[in-house]
Amino acid sequence: MSILDKGLRVIVTGGAGFIGSHLVDRLVSLGLNVKVLDNLSAGSLENLNQSIDRVEFIKGDVTNLYDLTDALRGVDVVFHLAANPEVRIGDPNTHFKQNILGTYNVLEAIRLNNIRYLIFTSSSTVYGDAAIIPTPESYGPLKPISLYGAAKLASESLISAYSHTFRFKSIIYRLANIVGPRLRHGVIYDFIEKLRKNCYELEILGDGMQSKSYLWISDCIDGILTGLNNAEGFLEIYNLGSMDRVDVTTIAKIVVEEMGLGNVKFRFTGGVDGGRGWIGDVKYMFLDVSKLMAKGWRPKYSSIEAVRLAVKTLIKQ
Repeated sequence: MSILDKGLRVIVTGGAGFIGSHLVDRLVSLGLNVKVLDNLSAGSLENLNQSIDRVEFIKGDVTNLYDLTDALRGVDVVFHLAANPEVRIGDPNTHFKQNILGTYNVLEAIRLNNIRYLIFTSSSTVYGDAAIIPTPESYGPLKPISLYGAAKLASESLISAYSHTFRFKSIIYRLANIVGPRLRHGVIYDFIEKLRKNCYELEILGDGMQSKSYLWISDCIDGILTGLNNAEGFLEIYNLGSMDRVDVTTIAKIVVEEMGLGNVKFRFTGGVDGGRGWIGDVKYMFLDVSKLMAKGWRPKYSSIEAVRLAVKTLIKQ
């Protein structure tokens, strides 16, 4: 039986962002009563064009507990996606406020409003440089190597403690690289923008051998809803990614091919720490997704297929 019955009241923080807006579209299509909370710093109302007339949009920030508590009043399920999405080195204070403090505030608002379910989008970056590939949810100890990964792991810890202490169900998803329409950051987007400025040479951060999993956005949303509908206990953690991976050089070749370019020179920066694109870049990421697959979910697209679909879509944006 689906938890997401028609008429259920839900809120999506960060619902005007890339993943959030696709989730909102799906929830609206299921007949749910949807609120969206977003400060529009990274998201856009344009992302909600498909659903804006059927949702209650609240311009607000997860760093403001008072706004959150009011926004979450009367809600049954909270999808918490609002976060600073930048994985590269950034201001530590920004990561703390937007990711850790923001999650704490969401949890406090859930406690004060006695809400039943929380769904949180974490990240594969919590694993750091995992010694086991594909990496299962049980892998440890978790040693993130970026501020972003650290903030996500801190948020996971808070969610675990709050769920067990205040008796509500939480589902955490450790996401691979999610790609699709409305994407505005990441290697695919960066390559397209660089080639639009200079179609003769493409700068590639690192040594080009970085290899990671890429998941198409609809597969991601399917996975999120599958895990929610199979929630057991106070806390579940699922990896959410594709069943393979692809390296950065291959992605560059796909972008060049789909843009119809020829004789593009690849210029590798060499990177740091053995070919990483930047300090904190996890060079090899491939998640074991068998736990979620056992619940009936399966990605429709491979990493290469997801990348190619994303390129075809983004060059038309």
